[in-house]
Amino acid sequence: MEIINPPTWARPTGYNNGIKTRAGSLVFVAGQVAWDENQLMVGRGDFVRQFDQALANVLTVLKAAGGQPAHVVKLTLFVTDKAAYQRHQTEIGQAYRRQMGAHYPAMTLVEVKSLLEEEALIEIEGMAVIE
Repeated sequence: MEIINPPTWARPTGYNNGIKTRAGSLVFVAGQVAWDENQLMVGRGDFVRQFDQALANVLTVLKAAGGQPAHVVKLTLFVTDKAAYQRHQTEIGQAYRRQMGAHYPAMTLVEVKSLLEEEALIEIEGMAVIE
C-alpha cells in the first residue's frame, strides 16, 4: 500500500488523504457499534468507550477475514454528536493508537441525527485490502 498525501497540502493529523493498493482481497466491514459479543451495548453514554469498542469490533471482523490493522485503507465514522468527538479527541486518539498503532488510513467523520441502535453514539465502517 502507498500513502497518498499531495505534497503541496498541509500534512494531515490522524488520517491520510488516500491509500493506493496494487492488489489483494478487498474486505468491506459493515458499520459496527459498541456491542459486545452478545450484542449488548458497552459504554452507555460514554463516547470514548463506545469508540474503543466499535473500532475493536471492526478489527475483529477484519481479523476473521485474515487481516490486521495495517490492512485498513478506509474508515468512516458516523457520530451523533460531533462536539463530543471533538471534546474527547485526545482520549479517542489514545484508544485509536492502542488498537491501530501509527497506521492512519483515509478517514471520514459524518455527524448524523441518529443511528439504528438507540444507545449508539458512534458507528464505524471500514474497508481493508489484504495483500
